[in-house]
Amino acid sequence: MAARFIDPGLLHHDESGPQLLGSRCPECTATTFPVQTFCPRCARPDMREHPLPRRGTLWTYTIQAFKPKPPYDGPDDFEPYVVGYVNLDNEVLVEARLEYGPDEHPRIGESMALSLTPYVTAPDGTTVMTFAFRPIAHEEEVQP
Repeated sequence: MAARFIDPGLLHHDESGPQLLGSRCPECTATTFPVQTFCPRCARPDMREHPLPRRGTLWTYTIQAFKPKPPYDGPDDFEPYVVGYVNLDNEVLVEARLEYGPDEHPRIGESMALSLTPYVTAPDGTTVMTFAFRPIAHEEEVQP
């Protein structure tokens, strides 16, 4: 089955896996996600693309218990999911889906790793993927 990422400009993928792309100001070192042209701290117009750390720490979370308003374009059969902010090496907080099983509960401060997860199936049958974070213990379970 074919798959594509929801927005190729948000990340790159190499032999080490997916990595989110942010931007960093060459003057004040402010870091943003997603990529921005102007620095939100000092207003310089020359932010540089900056690969973000693949691991971080869960800063906070909530349960998305109802279908978001438009422009949400996810599945019609909405299922609640965990969403939170992950602190990437004290560079930037990234809001993302969090991958937990039905009987698992997030713990603020736990180590998280970037992952890709299905978002929706396009009309042509292509699986559209988005980024998420999962507890590192999960990642270590699936490593050989």
